[in-house]
Amino acid sequence: MTPDTQNTKDAKARPEHRTDSGIEIHPVYRASDLSDWDADAQLGEPGRYPFTRGVHPEMYRSKLWTMRQYAGFGSAEATNQRFKFLLDAGQTGLSCAFDLPTQMGYDSDHPRAEGEVGKVGVAIDSLADMRLLMADLPMDQVTTSMTINATGAILLLLYQLVAEEQGVPGEKIRGTIQNDILKEYVARGTYIYPPRPSMRLIVDTFGYCAANLPNWNTISISGYHIREAGSTAVQEIAFTIANGIAYVEAAIAAGMDVDAFAPRLSFFWNAHNNLFEEVAKYRAARRMWARIMTERFGAKDPRSKMLRFHTQTGGSTLTAQQPENNIVRVTVQTLAAALGGTQSLHTNGFDEALGLPTTRAAKIALRTQQVVGFESGVADTVDPLAGSYFVEWLTDEVEAAACAYLDRIDELGGAVAAIEARFMQEEIEAAAYSFAKSVDDGEKVVVGVNRFVDDEGEPTEVFPIDVKLQELQVERTRSVRAGRDQPAVDRALADVAETAKGEGNLLVPMKVALSQMATLGEVADVLRAEFGVYQPGG
Repeated sequence: MTPDTQNTKDAKARPEHRTDSGIEIHPVYRASDLSDWDADAQLGEPGRYPFTRGVHPEMYRSKLWTMRQYAGFGSAEATNQRFKFLLDAGQTGLSCAFDLPTQMGYDSDHPRAEGEVGKVGVAIDSLADMRLLMADLPMDQVTTSMTINATGAILLLLYQLVAEEQGVPGEKIRGTIQNDILKEYVARGTYIYPPRPSMRLIVDTFGYCAANLPNWNTISISGYHIREAGSTAVQEIAFTIANGIAYVEAAIAAGMDVDAFAPRLSFFWNAHNNLFEEVAKYRAARRMWARIMTERFGAKDPRSKMLRFHTQTGGSTLTAQQPENNIVRVTVQTLAAALGGTQSLHTNGFDEALGLPTTRAAKIALRTQQVVGFESGVADTVDPLAGSYFVEWLTDEVEAAACAYLDRIDELGGAVAAIEARFMQEEIEAAAYSFAKSVDDGEKVVVGVNRFVDDEGEPTEVFPIDVKLQELQVERTRSVRAGRDQPAVDRALADVAETAKGEGNLLVPMKVALSQMATLGEVADVLRAEFGVYQPGG
């Protein structure tokens, strides 16, 4: 079959035009599609309620989004070197991944850590590891995003302790912990404790940071992993905002004033390939959150109403086949995030369907952001797609569909109850199945996978894994235990247990224990003993 014949066949075989969320797209859009549309109510001005056009008046004209590259592999020393490489290449913020044992609250010498140490992120067992991770980095200047949830409070406290050792006061420490446990039950699975005690730990983090780390983002309410699990764009923002509502309700129930903690809430979105739906998604999410915080929770501070967000390009969109095609996918996704008004962005390496990103792939990913930011012109004006008949119509459609999901979740009793009833999980599973079937049937084109397939291709370099890493990490952790004041550690862990039984802020005794060289696993074990372990369906 000739290329021309193939292209003709492709054009005839294209299905009904719909977004990834199933919203039908018309052939052309006109003013009549916005006949009842109120520009003042739906758009407003940039930096002002309802923030559809962005959270800052000048957006990228005054400052580009923070360019982050996700790093974290092997040892703390290796990740520290990757951080320095990326900063030297022009990255403007750090973003750290942690290995599965760290995410699940196990030290590297725990039997369940066998074979997983340093595989999908960096291993952090104690203050000694955090010191190595942040060695020679200016913690009063860089912002650090940490993708960590069940053990998020522990990693934050370790980070604070190292900053204090560098002489950096709490008010100068800036960054984000993901700390979004609800989406772990929905989509990702790195939970430890049941939902309700986990919510207590998150609320305690809100309160601790309000008092001690006022410029730290206490949570990054994450739609990214919901989307990676197979949700649609509409489900991504609906389920994530529902989780955000649950966090706000929990904090208010604990006696916190909404304007005392809401300005430090942030969100984390995915970026996929349907450019216009992704832009509409970000704009709709901002508007939804502003209205919810105003009308539902009575927030007064404009910062409480701003949906500030980080974006990562879609890992699930990357293909192992013809991996260099992923550079193009990431570029489209970068444009979507920029046109949608993101505050920070991570771009995936083209080789991440094969393994951790190589140095070459990480640099190309960063250069992609830099080319879009400095050469494309998208940063020259705020919300450049505003007023487009299509984009404004689509923004309204996405918002309406997401609000319908929120209404259903409210009927079920809120996000926690909906998760316990498996409503969100089943909706995501259905969407994932539908997408996979459309790819298998050829209705959804994935270049290099089900169309335009090459039988031959050059092998791609794969990131090497150090097989001796676990042995070295275990040795360091055991050395930490051998060299510490064990009675002081025991007393500090007992204080954590006692606080867990009561109502005090857990982060206060946890910080003391970690400063005495208690390990991440030991602190997590104390909370396991008090809170129990979550069993799905149990």
